[in-house]
Amino acid sequence: MENKLRAMVRDCLDKHLHASAIFLADKLVTVGGTEEDVHLHAQALFQGRQFRRALHLLRTHGLLHLHPRYRYLAAKCLEEIKEWDECLSVLGDYEVDQHGNYPMKDDIDPESGHQAGINIAAALCLLRGRACEALENRTRALCWYKASLRVDPYCYEAYEHIVDNHMLSSEKEVAFLSSLKFDADDRWLSLLYSCQAKKYGQISALESKLSELEREPQKHSNVGLSLKDNNDVLACRADYLYHRGEFQLCYDITKTLLEKDPYHLKCMPLHLGAALELGRKNELFLRAHNLVQEYSQRYLPPVKVCMPHSKLCCRPIAWFAVGCYYYCIRQFDHARRYFCKATTLDGAFYPAWLGFGNAYAAQDESDQAMAAYRTAARLFSGCHMPALCIGMEYLRTNNLNLAEQFFMQAKGICPTDPLVYNELGVMAYRNREYEEAARWLRKALVLVQETRNSLTLCWEPTVVNLAHTLRKLKLYPEAISMYEKALALCPRGATTYAALGFTHHLQGSTGIAIDFYHKALGLKPDDTFTAEMLTAALTEECLRPSFAKELTALH
Repeated sequence: MENKLRAMVRDCLDKHLHASAIFLADKLVTVGGTEEDVHLHAQALFQGRQFRRALHLLRTHGLLHLHPRYRYLAAKCLEEIKEWDECLSVLGDYEVDQHGNYPMKDDIDPESGHQAGINIAAALCLLRGRACEALENRTRALCWYKASLRVDPYCYEAYEHIVDNHMLSSEKEVAFLSSLKFDADDRWLSLLYSCQAKKYGQISALESKLSELEREPQKHSNVGLSLKDNNDVLACRADYLYHRGEFQLCYDITKTLLEKDPYHLKCMPLHLGAALELGRKNELFLRAHNLVQEYSQRYLPPVKVCMPHSKLCCRPIAWFAVGCYYYCIRQFDHARRYFCKATTLDGAFYPAWLGFGNAYAAQDESDQAMAAYRTAARLFSGCHMPALCIGMEYLRTNNLNLAEQFFMQAKGICPTDPLVYNELGVMAYRNREYEEAARWLRKALVLVQETRNSLTLCWEPTVVNLAHTLRKLKLYPEAISMYEKALALCPRGATTYAALGFTHHLQGSTGIAIDFYHKALGLKPDDTFTAEMLTAALTEECLRPSFAKELTALH
């Protein structure tokens, strides 16, 4: 009879018949009463969302210290009811070093060698990390996530926390991944983890890693399986293209992926970002509308309990999408309101914090923008973008000393992002340190070309910045060459035509300068500087002795 009841309880749990599972498990405990029966009853209560009752059952029968699995279930109950200090107390908050090493003798499952699946010690470490993160002890949380992956690299949730919350810089992520011990047939997992890490510094190697994942396994290959057309691999490739500045290709991949799997939320911020870069306001509106419809609904608890204040529950990605739409149509007041909603729902949602700051910055509200960026810098210590954005705000308000400090901080976190060197070059230019500016800007373009076959449109401002700097250094032929390269990237750049004309003007080639001034005014007729320089060039051209001779010859 007991065996029949156990089989019935497990079958009910498989079929998500929680009330039936709880009813039958309660009778099983009364009849049998073994540790495993009590644990099965507690699992049924947990799946039925009766967390306090499950915890009370485990404590009443004295199971918390008998087996790591019982302790883990009790801690999961405490996690669900947000009692984080008690959760850590049940788990045992051991000393853990910065590399994730700790005395794990109490976490060892004596039967783990005979079972397949995630090691229970890895799950315990993961839960300790979540508790520490909820208590805002992010340094310790990182150590526990590392410990979880050292125990079992298959514990993906720990890796997800490290990567999504930007707990490590790009260099530290690479170093940590190389220190993990993967089995011989788990190379696919190592490659996928590497592709999901930060792209800075490894863009040139990512293509080969993604190709290896998508390739059919060869006879002597140790990848083990082919992940061609896998959604996570496609998302990695889209992220790789986004970092290369190839927004159209990134958008095409994410759109295809979301047609296959409309609820692949890990890919959604990337798709929204690419659509925003391309100015696809109709796509942003449609995505935002669908996401709010899908995820903005009243939360109804599964048990029949009267809720005095049922609140509107929405995933942060829905409000983030709305914010992206309003940002795209330049309604920044509405944009920041929805970015703020997203950060309120999930304080660890990095894209929303960056969007929140950018919406303030777009309206020249530097104090509020920097408050958002500083919060992001505190929460996501492994990401250089908040420090870079703070530096850009200080640069915009002409506080060059503080701007330099934050640019150097961003450079320390991520020394391979070309955008950091572009901003350092702009800052040196503003300081009239033109040779230093040229050095930084050349470094930016070298980094771009190391990882890309050619420059893309998003790097046109850097090319123009370098051309301006070379012009200030009176290296006119080089400056002209850079302006022409910028026009190849953006053929309708009115200011670039004007700058190119001005450089020829400085060389004394007024005829050529006049042609470029005319082209600039054709694209931007209200440019007063170009109009004044055109007048000056025409005057100079008329006063040239050779011009007088040519005019006489015509008559």
